[in-house]
Amino acid sequence: MSSPLSPLALYLHNHHSDRHYETLVRDRVLERARKLTRLAREKGLRALVPATEPLIGIGMEVDAQGHVTKNSLGVLDLSWQAAQHPEWAGMILEEAAAIRGSIYAAHGVALENLIWVGMGGSSEDKAMYHALGLLRGGVRVYLLDSTDPAKLQGILKEITRHGEELPQALRKTLVVGMAMGMTSYEPVLNLEKLHLLFQKNGVASESNFLYMTLPGSLLDQFAGPRGYRRVELQPDNDNTTAGRHSGPLTRGSLYPLALNGVDLPGWIEAAVLSENEIEDAFRMAAFLHANGVESREKVCLMLPEEWRGAGIWTKQDFEESLGKSDALGVKIFPGTALGPAPRVPARDSDQDHVFWAVQVGDRHNPDAGVVKDLRQQGYPLAILNLEEPAALPRYMQWVHYVVFGLAWLRQMNFVTQPSVELYKSIAAQLHGKARKAGKLEQTKPWRDLARTRLRANAPGGLTLYYDSLVKAGLLAPGDLGPLKKDAAETLARAVTLLRERQRIEYVELTFYGDTRYDAGGRELRQVLETAAAEAFAERMGLCSDVYEGPAMNHSYHEMIIGHGRCFSIVLLSRRQTSIRSLGYRADYHRAQWLATKLALEQRRRAVVALVLPDLSAESRQALESFFTQVARRLPLVPVIR
Repeated sequence: MSSPLSPLALYLHNHHSDRHYETLVRDRVLERARKLTRLAREKGLRALVPATEPLIGIGMEVDAQGHVTKNSLGVLDLSWQAAQHPEWAGMILEEAAAIRGSIYAAHGVALENLIWVGMGGSSEDKAMYHALGLLRGGVRVYLLDSTDPAKLQGILKEITRHGEELPQALRKTLVVGMAMGMTSYEPVLNLEKLHLLFQKNGVASESNFLYMTLPGSLLDQFAGPRGYRRVELQPDNDNTTAGRHSGPLTRGSLYPLALNGVDLPGWIEAAVLSENEIEDAFRMAAFLHANGVESREKVCLMLPEEWRGAGIWTKQDFEESLGKSDALGVKIFPGTALGPAPRVPARDSDQDHVFWAVQVGDRHNPDAGVVKDLRQQGYPLAILNLEEPAALPRYMQWVHYVVFGLAWLRQMNFVTQPSVELYKSIAAQLHGKARKAGKLEQTKPWRDLARTRLRANAPGGLTLYYDSLVKAGLLAPGDLGPLKKDAAETLARAVTLLRERQRIEYVELTFYGDTRYDAGGRELRQVLETAAAEAFAERMGLCSDVYEGPAMNHSYHEMIIGHGRCFSIVLLSRRQTSIRSLGYRADYHRAQWLATKLALEQRRRAVVALVLPDLSAESRQALESFFTQVARRLPLVPVIR
């Protein structure tokens, strides 16, 4: 166990983790990373030679010719720089005040709403801040992290919910577009519709729009000619962070906090970690790596009640960064793996979980009793203790160091996202073909899906497409019985067989539609969470991811596609929302749903598509009944406590 003075305690951990920690120390990775970032800043990317420094391949983007195209070690370097730039907090606060002032000068109204347009890592930190109550200081923050028109429609209903006319609400609204990829199309699509919305409502928008992106990106090409102000993402005016690494120290993370009165000097100071804290992060990396190489890859993250909203951000940082290997992964299950899921005895060879508890000051952690049991029973357990105030930025930066340490131990680039790029490229191709054909239904992939015989129906108008399981070579058509079999029986049979053949270890249920602002979407997500618990956890001991697409593709899908071992169920409603006045249809959104299925199929991952008629109470009831029937057909795995 670590020293009593340390905020991190490791109990009954794998004894090999010490040597992995010693590797990080012996290899001087922290010192070398500091040197590398200084060299990049002072002499430029041309001075970086991958063959001479393996860290370049870990934290930078390198092209096929061996040239460094982007330094992405800003996730560490911004914290180092912040220690030398105490003026950054005041600078960000002045910029936030200037934003407020420009809107007041243009419209004579105070800023009240912020619509944040960005996918995955460009939005997940804001989702966490909102869940933890940090964005209640006067400017309401709305996340437009989907190309489902229902999400934009839901946001517009929210900003006018007190009876205010839309033009007046728009005058009080700041729109920020953020994309840290050159080819990210989703923010462009949404900004285009918002730009048209302001035009149609007669609201001058130059003072209400700003954007953060790389020079020359699709977003830059769209927003620049329209007169929108481009703001550098980082306080050092560089571009050295991936989207998921933008919190806690870039403008993309700090602006919403500043506009809501968060103590920025304290926030930034807390993100500058001490040497002891960094050492603890490396010990945690060694702990996770040592357990991972012995097939304990599932990490059960136990957070205080008020911090549950930090789970998805943590999940994304680990999984999108470290999901590239078939052989070795690190799967984060925040708060969901300890309830009804079976727990194999600590010393059983089938025990594949690691447990990580976070204690923040005196905040109540509902899993405290579980943590005590885990210690007594000898499970691999890490306990991180954080003190208030400003525990969150300290935690975020600490997690970044853990991910960096794991990346070095696994010799894995932690800043790229090849599997996410695969899905995005397929979506772009589908969308392009749909434009040429007139609509998505006329493209070959959509027609192939519509015509497949490998599908099954369920009461209430539900259709299960299981063709990808056969195309990927995971199952033969005969494995699932005769065609036109009941959909619940088909799904249960597929999950059972793949579990028996050790092809899957957990389940993903992802609905492609708005589950944040749309009431029907929120209720449907509850159905999925219940299904995850009652069908897959209670019956089979399978942990589950339940989330909204396509945001998850930019969040934790790197692990699902790259590392595998997941059974994916991607859901879509036949009936889609459209905003006619803006010409906003769900074409690209539906293309993203199909692209996800095709990307998983291409990588030979287990995926089925489930389509329901709409989000009505009747359809939700049909879906609930469907999963109840699935649960009844799944084998019962004995629960061992």
